[in-house]
Amino acid sequence: MSKPHVPVIILLLCLGLTGLFAQQQKAPANRQTSAGAGGENPQAKAEVDVAPATYVIGAEDILDVNVWQEPNVSRSVPVRPDGKISIPLVNDIQAAGLTPMQLAAAITEKLKKFLTNPQVTVTVTAINSQRVFVIGEVSRPGPMALLPNMTALQALSTAGGPTQFANQKRAYVMRHEGGKDSTYPLNYRALLRGDMRGNIVLKAGDTIVVP
Repeated sequence: MSKPHVPVIILLLCLGLTGLFAQQQKAPANRQTSAGAGGENPQAKAEVDVAPATYVIGAEDILDVNVWQEPNVSRSVPVRPDGKISIPLVNDIQAAGLTPMQLAAAITEKLKKFLTNPQVTVTVTAINSQRVFVIGEVSRPGPMALLPNMTALQALSTAGGPTQFANQKRAYVMRHEGGKDSTYPLNYRALLRGDMRGNIVLKAGDTIVVP
């Protein structure tokens, strides 16, 4: 049996090394592509849809105070239980009870002592001060954040809806307003049928009762 010629063996070895080198060259690119495909995509910061001229700031709300071209003063701050916030140069300032525009104007006035023509914007990034309550025969009873224009049906949906033991026709909304308590009937079954007469827009402090 004849042995292969030496040049043939060398040729085969060269072809094998060339293929291995090509695979190694492709590997980093493949790894880079996989990392890019599986990497986390940056997500836009959630914004709360509130009217800066009418929304009233409350305790535990989160505010973004932006002073144009002043990054050392601009920051995100929580409204403390005493209704105040703290930012550099201004120190403590009352926030609860004001609208974002009113608070921006108040901060602007205080900053005029230290900055030339300060331009301030205040944005509510989290509403924690306004809550409603859902109690009784629902899947997840308890308090929840009141979103702008939240309806009774939306609140019930957030609470997981009535349980199988609930009297869905006799739910109601309790509201303390003007020094007195009022109740508003809420027929959950009618709402599901498209009868929206009891689907009122909720106010802070409202309680939905599902017996």
